[in-house]
Amino acid sequence: MESVMGLQCELSDIVEPDFGLLDHLLSVEMLTRTDYDHIRCLRTVYRRNAAILDLITSADRCAKFLQALQRTDQQHVVNFVIQNGGTITTILHYTNVEVSYMIVISK
Repeated sequence: MESVMGLQCELSDIVEPDFGLLDHLLSVEMLTRTDYDHIRCLRTVYRRNAAILDLITSADRCAKFLQALQRTDQQHVVNFVIQNGGTITTILHYTNVEVSYMIVISK
């Protein structure tokens, strides 16, 4: 989580919130409907990203955020976080017989 918070300024520039990310964050309950509506009304991508990043207050929310990035084809952002101090751990999920990744941020 510290890695994401330390990169907040850079992430505000490179995350794309408008093509599925907000919807995914709502579906995994990282955002409330009120948060979702508030963020969608913000005028710039930078401000929308900053509002999303301000809601990352726990390791669980951080993991949901990074997973949402992966699921919305923003793996390059996850890679950026990993390259700047995070680590990645593979976890097998037996539903849907797929391998997914849990991002563990540590310094």
